[in-house]
Amino acid sequence: MGRVLVTGAAGFIGSHLVDRLLADGREVVGVDAFTGYYSRRTKERNLESALRSDGFRLVEGDLLDLDLDGVLDGVGHVAHLAAEPGVRRSWGRNFPRYLSRNVAATERLLEAAGKAGGTKVVYASSSSVYGSDPGHPVDEGHARCPASPYALSKLAAEELVGLYGRERGVPGTVLRYFTVYGPRQRPEMALSRFLFSALRGRPVDVFGDGGQRRDMTFVADAVEATVAALEAPAGVYNVGGGTRATVDEMIQAVRKVTGATFEVRYGPEAEGDVRSTWADSGLAGRALGYTPRVGLEEGVAAQAEWASRALVAAPA
Repeated sequence: MGRVLVTGAAGFIGSHLVDRLLADGREVVGVDAFTGYYSRRTKERNLESALRSDGFRLVEGDLLDLDLDGVLDGVGHVAHLAAEPGVRRSWGRNFPRYLSRNVAATERLLEAAGKAGGTKVVYASSSSVYGSDPGHPVDEGHARCPASPYALSKLAAEELVGLYGRERGVPGTVLRYFTVYGPRQRPEMALSRFLFSALRGRPVDVFGDGGQRRDMTFVADAVEATVAALEAPAGVYNVGGGTRATVDEMIQAVRKVTGATFEVRYGPEAEGDVRSTWADSGLAGRALGYTPRVGLEEGVAAQAEWASRALVAAPA
């Protein structure tokens, strides 16, 4: 595989991918802009292990400003995970940030990959491009109906990957992740909020009635699919976890693994949040050898253990 560039290397999934590639003996260049979406110190802790490795080099900077020709020198594969996340924050005056960080940055990276010649790009997209499922699992051919500006920006970047593949010969793969969770999950995501609230003895706040259902994918499973996609033929693949849970079921899992008792406070639904997601990951199974291995209770327990250590490191 040679040298791999991971964008968003200090983030939730990106840092796990960096660790996995280094464990395989790969040489990794990580790029991260350390945007203010959440604490820089949290992201730095994500990379503590990688920064001790001789096989890892961190480049701090924005994909819109960096000399990408230099960054891509000697790189054979790119895992493009850098993005501005968040459905609820993507409306109104924040939308230009999503256009620049999710769409324009992806175009600039693809342009540089095309100049480099033969560099494969694996793009981390989202199940949000589908909108809510219709009551059955959705495959990659299902109609895409984004319900938020964030989802629209991810879909636009997918289209750029396809465009550069057709017109510029840049081999590109799109992975549509379904609700990835586990250690290092971003602090505003539901399970992370639930766990930290429970461990601090605080009420748990829920957007909506708790009946929203998600296809839950443990981070190690998402990473395995991403590693496989770096070497596999170009394509578009759903990456689901094989376990669906309602928000209330996630809360029950939090209660079980932490032993905590806490109040649950229900509020209005968040604009742009879909009611249900349900992945048909059969194509990823056939093309990438992808098989999710971690169930919800095991995954929540792993995330709870990490959250407990994170509270000790940075109590709040």
